[in-house]
Amino acid sequence: MDTAELHHSLSDWFDGAARDLPWRLPGRTPWGVLVSEFMLQQTPVSRVLPVWTEWMKRWPTPPDLAAAPAGDALRHWGRLGYPRRALRLHAAATAVVVRHEGEVPDRYDELLALPGVGTYTAAAVAAFAFGRRETVVDTNIRRVHARLIGGDALPAPSLTAAETRRATELLPEDEAASVRWNVAVMELGALVCTARTPACAQCPVLDRCAWVAAGRPAPTYVPKGQPWAGTDRQVRGAIMHVLRHSEHPIPRHLVHERPVDLAHGISAEFQKLYTLNAPFEQLERALNGLLADGLAEETVQGVRLPG
Repeated sequence: MDTAELHHSLSDWFDGAARDLPWRLPGRTPWGVLVSEFMLQQTPVSRVLPVWTEWMKRWPTPPDLAAAPAGDALRHWGRLGYPRRALRLHAAATAVVVRHEGEVPDRYDELLALPGVGTYTAAAVAAFAFGRRETVVDTNIRRVHARLIGGDALPAPSLTAAETRRATELLPEDEAASVRWNVAVMELGALVCTARTPACAQCPVLDRCAWVAAGRPAPTYVPKGQPWAGTDRQVRGAIMHVLRHSEHPIPRHLVHERPVDLAHGISAEFQKLYTLNAPFEQLERALNGLLADGLAEETVQGVRLPG
């Protein structure tokens, strides 16, 4: 396959198809890119956009977030899910202030050393915030590479060394072109080469796709979705929803049982928690898990977000 031609084809497609996401625009900041990468982990763009916008208005620089209590980061994380990301982002902002004078570092190794930053995030920020030639491999990129180059319906269940090598080999040598290639492949996976219903007719490289040439073989495994209803994750989320909307500590017993006296009513957040009808043991397990993870703290007055 002519990789240079492939690079040009996707670059041209990206010119007309790219979404105008704020963390991609010319006025973006490295901090804005870092925040977006934390928020986009396992969360769709449509849910991230309003929260990212509000965060950037509230905390436009790492020192702004570092100066705020960790509980504020959790409160304004909203319903993005996986709230430990908010704590890690707060810790990363603090590390940027302490180690880098408040400026997001531009080197991969320094980014990787920040709390909550893994290999993907370090590469993505180095590439998309600073124009570095880095191997960026997210779920969308892995899927496009698997189909386009490997002829497989889906990539392996977890990232392999062979996938990383292939991604590196596909990178253009030119730094600017490599950044554009990374984001173009990512966009193709998000908009066209999707997991369940790929829009092959809209693909700019359809005639070069190994998977299509092979007759679109079925996946060799069935991806396992994560259950939600009735799980501890759902209960934890409901308790966090209560804590985020509470101005004062919540007495522990209110988490476990619906008050009999409803003369003054109860909040919508409590209503959602009680509607789950979760057993006492599960509520206790979920609450203790939040306390152990530092997502909540218990005081004499009750349970609240960390100070």
